[in-house]
Amino acid sequence: MTFQTDLTQIDQLIAARNGTWDGISAESVARMRAQNRFRSGLDIARYTAGIMRRDMAAYDADPSNYTQSLGCWHGFIAQQKMISIKKHFGTTDRRYLYLSGWMVAALRSEFGPLPDQSMHEKTSVPALIEELYTFLRQADARELGMLFRDVDTARAAGNAIEEKRLLNAIENHQTHVVPVIADIDAGFGNAEATYLLARKMIEAGACALQIENQVSDEKQCGHQDGKVTVPHEDFLAKVRACRYAFLELGVEDGIIVTRTDSLGAGLTKQIAVSKTPGDLGDQYNSYLDCEEIDPATAQNGDVILNRDGKLLRPKRLPSNLFQFRAGSGEDRCVMDCIASLQNGADLLWIETEKPHIEQIAGMVDRIREVVPNAKLVYNNSPSFNWTLNFRQQVFDAWTDAGRDVSAYDRTRLMSVDYDGTPLGDEADERIRTFQADSAKRAGIFHHLITLPTYHTAALSTDNLAKEYFGDAGMLGYVKGVQRKEIREGIACVKHQNMSGSDLGDDHKEYFAGEAALKAGGVHNTMNQFAA
Repeated sequence: MTFQTDLTQIDQLIAARNGTWDGISAESVARMRAQNRFRSGLDIARYTAGIMRRDMAAYDADPSNYTQSLGCWHGFIAQQKMISIKKHFGTTDRRYLYLSGWMVAALRSEFGPLPDQSMHEKTSVPALIEELYTFLRQADARELGMLFRDVDTARAAGNAIEEKRLLNAIENHQTHVVPVIADIDAGFGNAEATYLLARKMIEAGACALQIENQVSDEKQCGHQDGKVTVPHEDFLAKVRACRYAFLELGVEDGIIVTRTDSLGAGLTKQIAVSKTPGDLGDQYNSYLDCEEIDPATAQNGDVILNRDGKLLRPKRLPSNLFQFRAGSGEDRCVMDCIASLQNGADLLWIETEKPHIEQIAGMVDRIREVVPNAKLVYNNSPSFNWTLNFRQQVFDAWTDAGRDVSAYDRTRLMSVDYDGTPLGDEADERIRTFQADSAKRAGIFHHLITLPTYHTAALSTDNLAKEYFGDAGMLGYVKGVQRKEIREGIACVKHQNMSGSDLGDDHKEYFAGEAALKAGGVHNTMNQFAA
C-alpha cells in the first residue's frame, strides 16, 4: 500500500468513528505506518527471501551480479553500514548482512568472550537478528521522518513543486532492511534442537540459514584445527529440520546454505551407516584411513569394515575419533556439496585455508558436472593473510613464467619493503578484483567478510586511545573523529537524531499538539552541526 492510499484509508476509518477519533491525524498515522513498514520478523524474512531468490536468478544469468555482505556484531554497526551504502551508492541492491557465530561467541555471550565452539547461548543468535532489524527499521523511520519534516517545510513555504518531489521520494523510499545470512553453526544439538533454533531465527527475520557439517559438541572455528565432521545422513536431517521450520512459518522461499568443513577436517566421530554399496554412507566410509587385517590378528574392541571381501580396520585415535586419509579433503568437499544440493540446500559454502580462485574453481567445476547451477557463499576471511597469500601467488606465477624474482624473498613478502613494488602492486590488483574474478570463474554468488567490524572497532579504538591519551589530547578526538564525521557526512555525527530524538519529538507533537515539550528546540546543541 502506498503512502497516499494509506492516507485515504485512514481518513475514512477516522470519519467512521463519529467524531470520537477527531483528535487523531490521518496523515500522522500514515507517516507512522510508512516508518514501520515491517510489522514482524516473519514479514522481513518473507520480503528478504524474495530479494535473495531474485538475486540468485540474476547471478545465474550473469555472474557479474554477485552479492556482498559484511559481518555485523551489533545493530548499530549494521545500521551505519546500510546508511553508508545508501549514501555512497544510492541503493542497497545486492548488499546483505552477515551474522557470524564467531562474533556472537566472542562479543555477545553472557559468559564473556568465547572461542568459536558453539559454547555461547544459542538464544543470543536470534536475539542479535532481531537487534539488527530493529536498528535497520529505525534507520527507515529516521530517514522518512526527515523527509516528512521537509514536506512540512515545503508546504509552509508554499513550494508545491518541492512538496511533490518529496512525496514522490517517500512513495519510492528504499528500505534499509536487507537479507541477513545467519550462522546457525552446526545446529546446537540434534535435529530437533536445530529445528527449534531455526524457528526462532526465522521469526526474528532471518531468510537464510548457514549450517555446517561438523559435530555439534566438537565444533571448531573453520580456520582452526581439530574439526570433526558427521556422516551425511546426520547432517541432512538438520538441513531438513531447517526447511521444515521455514515451511511451517510460511517462508517458502527460505534459503539454506550448507557449509562443508571437510577440506580442513581430518576426523569423524562416527562411521556412517551403509545399506548398499556406493550409497552415501559407503562413500563417506571409503575415505577412512584403514588397514587391511587378518581376522586372526583382530584385537579386542576393533571396529572392522567389510569392503569388497576385504576386512579393514579404520584408524581410531585415543579420543575415539576416526581418521580420514590424508589428501582426501577436496574429494570429500565435492561429495558433501553434491549431496547437500540433491537434498534441499540452495547455496554452498566451502571453507578453505586460503583465498585461491583456482582451488575453489576446481571443486566447483566438479560439483557443476552434477548440479549445473551450483553456487557458493564464500568467506573472504580475516583469518587469511591476504597480502602474504596474494604476493606469494604472484611470486609463484612469475616463477612458473620464467620471470626474474631475484629481488624478492618469498618468506618475507609481507614486509613493507615490497609495498609499491611491481609484485606488490600486481598482488593488490588481484585482491581488488578477487570477488569479481571468482564470481565469474568459481561460481561464487555471495562474498562476505565474516569479522570485519570486529577488526575495524579494534583499529579505530586503538587509534583514538593512542591520540586522546597522548600528546594530542582532545585534538585526537576532534581531528581524528568529529572533523571527519562532519566533512564526510557521517549520519551519527548528530547522535541525538541518530538515537531517535527527532522521531520522539514528532510523536510528542502527534500526541499532544502544541502542548508537546520537545527536545529539538533552538538550544539543542545538535544545531551546531546544521551546516
